[in-house]
Amino acid sequence: LALGLVGLMQMLPIILFFLPAGHVAENHDRKKIILSMVFVAMLSSVGLTLVSALNANVLWIYFCLFVAGVARAFLWPASQAFLTQLVPRRLFPRAVTWNTGAFHFSSVIGPAAGGALIALTHRAAVVYAINAAATIVCFLLIAAVRSRRGAVVKEEMSLTNLLAGLRFVYRTKIILGTITLDLFAVLLGGATALLPIYAKDILQAGPHGLGILRAALPFGSVVSAMYLAHRPPLEKAGRALLWSVALFGAGTIAFGFSKWFWFSFAMLIVCGAVDNISVVVRHTLVQLLTPDAVRGRVSAVNSLFIGASNELGECESGIVANFFGPVFAVVSGGAGTILVVIATALIWPEIRKYGRLNGSG
Repeated sequence: LALGLVGLMQMLPIILFFLPAGHVAENHDRKKIILSMVFVAMLSSVGLTLVSALNANVLWIYFCLFVAGVARAFLWPASQAFLTQLVPRRLFPRAVTWNTGAFHFSSVIGPAAGGALIALTHRAAVVYAINAAATIVCFLLIAAVRSRRGAVVKEEMSLTNLLAGLRFVYRTKIILGTITLDLFAVLLGGATALLPIYAKDILQAGPHGLGILRAALPFGSVVSAMYLAHRPPLEKAGRALLWSVALFGAGTIAFGFSKWFWFSFAMLIVCGAVDNISVVVRHTLVQLLTPDAVRGRVSAVNSLFIGASNELGECESGIVANFFGPVFAVVSGGAGTILVVIATALIWPEIRKYGRLNGSG
């Protein structure tokens, strides 16, 4: 229950605020929004530090997580749209690649360093304090960034304007298709939530093995990002997206059936690598095909889909595993992902036909 509430407190603000967050990203200086939300995230880390150090009521932890969720709800659309102000259009795919690679790299180093510090000091407050300090450094680095954006034409916060991002996504079939593909692929194909069961009961790997398995996905993503960053833009980006998600499903099936630890580890690396390809293609397509006038609102919709798919995917895996076992949950999820790819290719042929990933289509 406690872990479920942790996820809820971080997801609920995204659901509540994704529409106004997109509107704010459209009508205000995105750099200032990012700086403001980074500052709010820093306050959340300071709050968690105090709660942990003083052994305060656990409700304060949920409050701090909710505040962090609010910061993330406004930070995501602003930061995604902000990237287009920093690099020329022709270099945008590589910028996205490095951005996602850095994110996945930090997702490996961060939890590992945090766990090591807690084991060393026996105090979570130290980790929260370091996180607050790192957030301050992040604030200063962003403050030094120079960006370019034309004059902002402000719109009133009406229901019509708030829903503009949703309308654009619905009308632009290739964006609707790529976002829907990601939603159902992650919803069905993610095996992350069941890694503790696999490490303990199926692979007999214990806590150390679980840590290695958890690192496999982001490690594969980092390797994939480094490869993509040093090669020309994808010539057939639409097919690359579909094939990468299909391979993610196939890798998930192979992992689900595996009882050999290192083969399972290799399959997770493959899943991480191809997942990064799909992330780069999807994010690049969404940003390049979206006019700046609605980019913040479309980014907010994309953020909601990403957040919802991650949270609901873990829930779905747990429910299916509870009734049919972990192997069935993982294998059926991988098979479902492949079926989703086939359905996407048939419903939205625009994706299959999309060409060079540099905005030319």
